[in-house]
Amino acid sequence: MTESFLIPLKGSMHVIAYGLLVPTLIILLLFVALVIIEMGSLLVEALGERRRSKVNIPELLNAFKEKDFEGIRDEIMNSSLLRRQKAALSELLKYNDLPGVSRQALARRLLGDEELYYARITSRTDLVARLGPMFGLMATLIPLGPGLIALGQGDTKTLADSLLIAFDATVTGLAAAGVAYAISQLRKRWYEDYLAGLEALMESLLEVLERE
Repeated sequence: MTESFLIPLKGSMHVIAYGLLVPTLIILLLFVALVIIEMGSLLVEALGERRRSKVNIPELLNAFKEKDFEGIRDEIMNSSLLRRQKAALSELLKYNDLPGVSRQALARRLLGDEELYYARITSRTDLVARLGPMFGLMATLIPLGPGLIALGQGDTKTLADSLLIAFDATVTGLAAAGVAYAISQLRKRWYEDYLAGLEALMESLLEVLERE
């Protein structure tokens, strides 16, 4: 009785599991494509704006104390700050007539927007770093079932094909996850430095605006 009840269940699970093989392999290939795109984006970022971003934050903070609003704006726009940093600081200067509490709230909002922007960038590679090994394991285990059945029937060719798919999937998933993790960690170090500099500049601006 129990065996007759398990047969359709096992058959259904086999169909579901084997049906997931193709989508899993497609997702792994998409992960690889995404990692390649992110590597290109990282290279552009490293050789582009980041390479030109050589700002001495203490000197810029001192320059703020010696200038008026227009002088501060010119100092910001002529500096080597990142484009988004310049935009955030200019937005804060744009509303210099707000009360002190409102300016602080605006500064927190602008800083939060920058944190969210950079978090969205790193979330893509974080997702690959977490899911790559999982999908690699799925694509490893799914072909092993038919491979073991083929082994019992003496079909070594089917067994070899199943093992080949399993090993390739494992390597693909781990490679995509490893590269994605390295990209995420490198970018997070960059972005933490950007945000720390932006926070220091905003605090200095708030002090200057408060004094004025």
